[in-house]
Amino acid sequence: MSFHSTAAQLVTLAAEGQEHGGNHASLSPYLTGGGAFVILMLLLWVTTRFNRDR
Repeated sequence: MSFHSTAAQLVTLAAEGQEHGGNHASLSPYLTGGGAFVILMLLLWVTTRFNRDR
């Protein structure tokens, strides 16, 4: 398989994936972002509680 034929197959595969819009109906960007923010804030809080050697 050459680089050109592999690239052409990947482009075809990517184009087929765009037919349905790409997003799952149950994924809310606000809920996903809010959940990630809460988890990151929790990790920051835990990190600062254990890092008392300042």
